[in-house]
Formats: sequence, C-alpha cells, structure tokens
Amino acid sequence: MDRLANKIAVVVGAGQTPGATIGNGRATAIRFAEEGAKVLLVDRNGESAEQTLAMIHERGGSGSVLVAQVTDEAQCKSITDTCVERYGRMDILHNNVGIGTHDSGPTSITEEVWDQIFNVNLKAIMFTCKYALPVMRKQGFGCIINISSIAAICEVGLVSYKASKAALNAYTHSLATGSAKFGVRANVIMPGLMNTPMAIEGYVAAGHDRDALIARRNASVPLGNVMGSAWDVANAALFLASDEAKFITGVCLPVDGGQSALIG
Repeated sequence: MDRLANKIAVVVGAGQTPGATIGNGRATAIRFAEEGAKVLLVDRNGESAEQTLAMIHERGGSGSVLVAQVTDEAQCKSITDTCVERYGRMDILHNNVGIGTHDSGPTSITEEVWDQIFNVNLKAIMFTCKYALPVMRKQGFGCIINISSIAAICEVGLVSYKASKAALNAYTHSLATGSAKFGVRANVIMPGLMNTPMAIEGYVAAGHDRDALIARRNASVPLGNVMGSAWDVANAALFLASDEAKFITGVCLPVDGGQSALIG
C-alpha cells in the first residue's frame, strides 16, 4: 500500500553522520519514498544526501537533492522555493536536523555552545517552517513533523540540548494551534535512546568503548532492554505524515521503548 502516494515530502537532514547503522533522516526519507512520496532530500552534505537518494532509487523511489545550510534564513527559503519549482507544491515538511555538540551542565555551558545548539535545534526549524507554511496554508493542507527528543521531558545533563528540544515542542504546539484552521498539521516525535550514528559515533570518537556504550544504553530502555533504531522513528513519521493521522495535530509522540513512561 502506498500510504504517501502522490505526496511531495521535504526531509531536512536527509544525509547522516558516517557510521555502521542508519540515521533518522535517511531512514525517514527512504520510508517516505517507499510509500510513494517524491522526496526532496535536504542536507548540508550533498554527498551524504546523494547516498540517500541512491538508496531510494534502489528501492524504486523518486526524489532529488538540495544542498542547504539551514541556519541560514535565505537558504531555508530556497528549500521551499526549490520544492515548489521542482514539484509544484509541498505536502510534508520533516525537520530532522539537531545537534548537542559540546553541551554541558548549567554552570559550565558557554554562550557560544548555547547559541550554536539553539541555532540548529530551534532557529533553523523556525526558518524552514516560516517559508513552508504560506505554501501549505494556500494549498489548504500540509503536514509538519519536527524531531525533538525525550530529553525535553526527561532528566539529562545537557542543558542546552534539553532546553532547545523543550522549546521545539512548544514551538510546534504553536504551529499546530495557529495553522489548524488552514488544514495544516504539526506534530513532534521525541526519540529516546536510538542506535544511530549520531548517537553512538561521537562518543566512540571521544574514547568510549563501543560495546560498553551500547550495553549501557540498551540497559536503560524498559522495552526489551534494547535501543530503538532509525526505522522506529521513520515508521512513526510515516504514520504522522499519512492520511491515517489526518485528525492528529499538536502531539508530542515518544518513540522510546517506554523510557519517558518512567517519569513520576
């Protein structure tokens, strides 16, 4: 069944950090294409986005690549402009870009790191939505999916990452309530501990033992004591993007093996 047949989707962050597993953005782009969407693959790393496109073509899907730096407002405008120019409209905007690089606790965080994390995790998404919304509102339909994190609601030591993801949840709520009358839906996915390159490779590069790191993360997950994969996030995004979720807006959906359910 083509659950996204004839849909036009934009996946921002459709490349990924190098690693043995697959990242959330790449997996989501592939799932969208497998279900019939034409996908505009946006990433600052054109080579990585082209690799995603090759995987889509191998599966019989369709798409194209746009290289863009989403912390730049003009380049975010070009995402919408390019999508409309190539495909005539924009049905789905999936924002997958996020970082936690050099984050720390509240007494050691620097202004530079705080600003960098908020620029990527919140401002960039504000920019992409700013230019996508007028198109979607004019169409009378559209779906925005923003990738947050259970860090927004769970205890973590990374103060900038947590605060930016909590702000993203609030921002998406505002999108949902403000755009409902135009037929535009906006929802958040909050991944938990995932076995993705972004989640694992940075720690390994910093000297952590890979097997021990994976074992610790697995042990923290209530459901089966094993991390999720990018396909779990991609399948949640597919549901929210599809007409099966046409009456769902303004939700923050945990995809975390029950970790956030432990709160309280």
